[in-house]
Amino acid sequence: MKKNLLFLLLLTAALLPVDAAAQSALIQRVNPTNWWVGMKRPNVQVLVYGPGAGTLAYTITYPGVKLVKTSTVENPNYAFLDLTIAPTAKPGKVQIVGKKGGQTLTQAWELKARDNGPKGQGVTQADFIYLAMPDRFANGDPSNDKFADMLDPNHDRANPFFRHGGDLAGAAQRINYLKDLGITAVWFTPVVENNQPLTDENNTMRASYHGYGFTDHYTVDRRLGGNAAYKAYVQQAHAAGLKVVQDAVYNHVGNTHWFIKDLPMKSWLNQWPTYTNTSYRQQPITDPHASQIDRKVTLDGWFVPFLPDLNQRNPYVANFLIQHAIWSVETFGVDAWRIDTYMYNDQPFMNRCNAALLTEYPRIHIFGESSVTNVVDQAYYVKNNINFAFKSNQPGGLDFVLEGAMVDGLKHDGSAQRMYEALAQDAVYQDPTKFVTFLDNHDHNRYLSEIGDDLGKYKMGLTWLLTTRGIPSMYYGTEILMKNFKDPTDAEVRKDFPGGWPGDKEDKFTPAGRTARENEAFDFVRTLATYRRTHPALHSGRLMQYLPQDGIYVYFRYDATGTVMVASNTTDKAVALPTARYSERTTGFTKARNVLTGENVASIATLQLPAKTAVVLELQK
Repeated sequence: MKKNLLFLLLLTAALLPVDAAAQSALIQRVNPTNWWVGMKRPNVQVLVYGPGAGTLAYTITYPGVKLVKTSTVENPNYAFLDLTIAPTAKPGKVQIVGKKGGQTLTQAWELKARDNGPKGQGVTQADFIYLAMPDRFANGDPSNDKFADMLDPNHDRANPFFRHGGDLAGAAQRINYLKDLGITAVWFTPVVENNQPLTDENNTMRASYHGYGFTDHYTVDRRLGGNAAYKAYVQQAHAAGLKVVQDAVYNHVGNTHWFIKDLPMKSWLNQWPTYTNTSYRQQPITDPHASQIDRKVTLDGWFVPFLPDLNQRNPYVANFLIQHAIWSVETFGVDAWRIDTYMYNDQPFMNRCNAALLTEYPRIHIFGESSVTNVVDQAYYVKNNINFAFKSNQPGGLDFVLEGAMVDGLKHDGSAQRMYEALAQDAVYQDPTKFVTFLDNHDHNRYLSEIGDDLGKYKMGLTWLLTTRGIPSMYYGTEILMKNFKDPTDAEVRKDFPGGWPGDKEDKFTPAGRTARENEAFDFVRTLATYRRTHPALHSGRLMQYLPQDGIYVYFRYDATGTVMVASNTTDKAVALPTARYSERTTGFTKARNVLTGENVASIATLQLPAKTAVVLELQK
């Protein structure tokens, strides 16, 4: 009952009519905060907000900038200005002039020159992505740990719900650590401002340190360092040869977002007579027999009560989100775009947004989160070869199906059969190499805990991750054997990285601070990641796999420059493996080098495979 009441109050209170005649108009916000000359997209819809802003008559006089249309909506505090920017337009301050009676307001809005810095470079199979939660990774500036004027002013590393103080300055200080590990791209959970209260109306904790409840799209959270720190981080990462992935959220925002507190119009959100949660069920989207109400609940139901669900069929909402995506890439120079809760978004909108980004940045990679359990549902959200009525244009996605296959196989019977079967269905995708692969993330139990803290299985799974098709991604701390289950809260799998804070008793960023077992794991990842980065056959070659037999799973990565053989013995006994069965790929090769140990194998006619071990061999003639 309280959820329903809160939901209705949020909608009705935000849409109370404003007596514009009783107050002076005032422009408080303009979004996008700026734009650029020379963009491929010549049209921009500028949102102007303030008391009575929608009651003004607007004009713009600037060479090359034309005000095509002014739109007003239900809430008189909003105006939407459709601008066209000609190729001849020059950088400068555009004056947005609003008049009403004898009142004239002028708001400067900047057109900038585009810089030549790298942006939208994309990530490919040649990359190895590191996923980190900034608040829990490293603290480089204790002065921004908390702010008394924010809705959540708390900071306490002992409390799993509070902010812990990690920031972009701390992450920048660890760039060399990532390079040494073999990482080539960094993906942070969202850095956009989350100025959300710590508790809801029932006094239930609902921490926002993870970043998925935006409250101002055009502001990087100041507890992470703000816009300047984010831009500086991306520049430092690029200078070190690392790419940066931005985490996007289109489906919802925080319920204290500035436009939620004063909604432009009722249709800005997906509304229901009473509060309706999404079912979290994937089936109604692809099921040809599904009811419309089941589809609607999946798509338009709210993710949780305090994350209002945006109506992307509303053209003003769609423009706002698309322009913010372009603005973010152009402002900060990020290289790839990870999209949260992809399957809950309006899919025609997603196609529009993806197309807009790819038009402006043809090399950018886009991969969304659709947490599904089978290849048909997963294929629906990417370019695919299935006769769906709707055809997605998303280039890639997060490969939840392969994650489940690898982890479940190792966890239950230690076999690779599930992995083989998942990869055997790759024909449903137009390009499976664009999937981002992983073994865990910030929403799942940690990989090492899932497989029973077994170092042998740990190495086997990471070998598969770093040698099979796709773009591998690793969750922070996996390299130092961080573990835990999501019990009692998600924070249990989002612990602080030891050594990321001044005064930490242990510094796992250094060999001296790690145990022998942790160094063994770190060195294992570094050895394989470093080899992978410099050998195109392994990271970008074709994949050929053989049916697993008697607990042995063999596949090859190969191209014109070389051939790499991966042989996994998932049994608890050492095996002598004759290789005649694999002659299609081994013909012409007589020996090999063990990539992980550096040892030379004089003959590949029969391979000695230790128990519960994956061997990576660079074949030689």
